[in-house]
Amino acid sequence: MAKKKENSVSFSERMEVVQRQFKNLDTKDPSLWPVLPRVLLCIFIAVVVAVIAWFAFLQDYQVQLDDERNKEVVLRADYQKKLVKAVSLDALKKQREQIQQYVIQLEKQLPSKAEMAALLSDINQSGLGRSLQFDLFRPGQVVAKDYYAELPISIRVTGRYHDIGAFASDVAHLSRIVTLNNITITPGARDALTMDATARTFRYLDPEEIQAQKKAGGAK
Repeated sequence: MAKKKENSVSFSERMEVVQRQFKNLDTKDPSLWPVLPRVLLCIFIAVVVAVIAWFAFLQDYQVQLDDERNKEVVLRADYQKKLVKAVSLDALKKQREQIQQYVIQLEKQLPSKAEMAALLSDINQSGLGRSLQFDLFRPGQVVAKDYYAELPISIRVTGRYHDIGAFASDVAHLSRIVTLNNITITPGARDALTMDATARTFRYLDPEEIQAQKKAGGAK
């Protein structure tokens, strides 16, 4: 019991000592304050300074940090896309080679300017070989594109139905690209049919023609 009384007395004495430190404080000169009030004042000032610094300066840094985090998300997504492309790079290279080979095969089907006469002769011979009569075979005006030229040919042939069909098939299987467009078939005499069509073929442009096309495009 004596020990409990001594402890309670010592605690009350300590509280009195603490309370006395906060009495009669000179607000004009805190340097004269006792130790405990000065320590609490320093802690309070530090907290106030930290709060002011947060709202005045650190909040801007928080905005920058959020921006950088958003950039990180975008960069990660971009990295994943590029990683997928890098993983499939070999497959894309093989696909590109296949496309290039296909383009080369198509280019081989385009005659040069010097080979156009032979191609026109092949079309004519395809019709004659099927016993068709040419009533019209008139090449039109050459239409120059960026890297190739298109030549329309107005044709009118007369013959039997199966012969006209075989002629169309022969034209489609020529070594050069030839298409039949605007086909019109009308009945003729003695079970004969007349087919009007526009055959379109294509050829390479010569280097001089390509330069002329580029100059014309630049002028426009």
